[in-house]
Amino acid sequence: MIAGFCALAVAELVSAFVRPEAGPVTAMGGAVIDRTPPALKDFAVREFGTDDKLVLQLGIVVLLAVFALAIGMLALRHRRTGSAAVLVFGVVGAVAAVGRPEGVPADALPSVVGAVVAAGLLYLLAGQLALPPRPSPAVGETGEEAYGTFDRRGFVIAATAAAAASAGAGLLGQRLTSSVQAGATTSRHDLVLPVPDSAAPAVPAGADLKIRGLSPFVTPNKDFYRVDTALVVPRIDAGAWRLKIHGKGVARPVTVGFDDLLRREIIERDITLACVSNEVGGPYIGNARWIGVRLADLLREAGVRPPSKGGPADQIVARSVDGMTIGTPVEAVMDGRDAMLALGMNGEPLPFAHGFPVRMVVPGLYGYVSACKWLTDIELTTFDAYDAYWVRRNWSPQAPIKTESRIDTPRPFSSPKPGTVPVAGVAWAQHRGISRVEIRVDGGPWHPARLAAEDSHDTWRQWVWEWPATSGRHTLEVRATDGTGVPQTGRQAETAPDGATGWHSVVVDVS
Repeated sequence: MIAGFCALAVAELVSAFVRPEAGPVTAMGGAVIDRTPPALKDFAVREFGTDDKLVLQLGIVVLLAVFALAIGMLALRHRRTGSAAVLVFGVVGAVAAVGRPEGVPADALPSVVGAVVAAGLLYLLAGQLALPPRPSPAVGETGEEAYGTFDRRGFVIAATAAAAASAGAGLLGQRLTSSVQAGATTSRHDLVLPVPDSAAPAVPAGADLKIRGLSPFVTPNKDFYRVDTALVVPRIDAGAWRLKIHGKGVARPVTVGFDDLLRREIIERDITLACVSNEVGGPYIGNARWIGVRLADLLREAGVRPPSKGGPADQIVARSVDGMTIGTPVEAVMDGRDAMLALGMNGEPLPFAHGFPVRMVVPGLYGYVSACKWLTDIELTTFDAYDAYWVRRNWSPQAPIKTESRIDTPRPFSSPKPGTVPVAGVAWAQHRGISRVEIRVDGGPWHPARLAAEDSHDTWRQWVWEWPATSGRHTLEVRATDGTGVPQTGRQAETAPDGATGWHSVVVDVS
């Protein structure tokens, strides 16, 4: 266990000189995420929410502890074999780190150096414990001083020193990492968002019904959902950030920095984002006011034409600094919707967890095909030529957001009193809007809900229905109709491959 702790601590220190994502726990966690089947991924998101990554990391540490105990028992009898087993784990960690989408050869160093140091320490400590059979003392002698005390004391001294040194190495590694990331923190802290050239209209009166239990119209940054594969949130200095636009149909490759974006026309828009992992009635959706630069303008400057105008590329592959790839239809970005490179969220620079310094936001598409965070590269290609990260895992290459609705209040299995009970929630069909919401009780007739004022067709819409509740157990269901007149389907479907469908329902006991 001490040797295993030493391996992780030394790897933490070395990763401070390489990059935090190269640490063995992070690298192995990333490798696990890359190979996780969609059904298991959905289970993790459903059961653990935004804590799914913490649970994964804790699970890896527990497994490492179990393996450390097994290797320690082996080393008591076979010191060299036990030490060699530690090196094998180092190789596994190194392969996992280098094999990540953004991996480079240097990423192997933390795992390798940590394993070498731990193997030497295990060999030393096991030598203190793996003693030969105790000889019989001569007559009149106890043998304690000659045999037992020295080795026990030596082991305690060596183990204590190793544990202390390991703890120091781990703390030093964390401090060095924090120091390296301080520039990114400072750049975000010092950033003053520009006044938008094209400001978002004021949220209309009545867009937020302000009903207790109903999600607020604007989701605070701290409450905005986060679903991604990054075990370590990237921290990028805005001053060092660069974006390259290149690929098929790009007549003039473009490279821009953060200051270049600030000098362009800045737009501000209210846009609701949704995750394809959101089950019917799920929480992975939020509405925010975004500020940024029109992506279509940058593409046109690079000479890009959409397929409808003869362009050879139909897919944008956006790459994140953590290696994530997200494929977005070129047509959707250039059809006039407010697709943007977002710099700010709800009046402040993007939080690190939501993509600082720059992320993509495209209304009307699920996040896994539109909302690349920590953006660093845009390549124009085709859907036939390249499959992005999630498409390789059997998700659909194109995924417009489906019409959905959710009951926020009353909560499932709550016990409202008989009488008038407000049934309220949100409905969304980004880039189409919501024209109607209906509620029914116990499979009876549908009743029209009162819609809140519409901000835009790219945001969700609140609704409420005053229910004359009677005593007993009841099932409430909701369905919405989008702005084109197409109703939400009641057919039940899982999240994979392109989003869940069905009517959200809650059961309540009126008493």
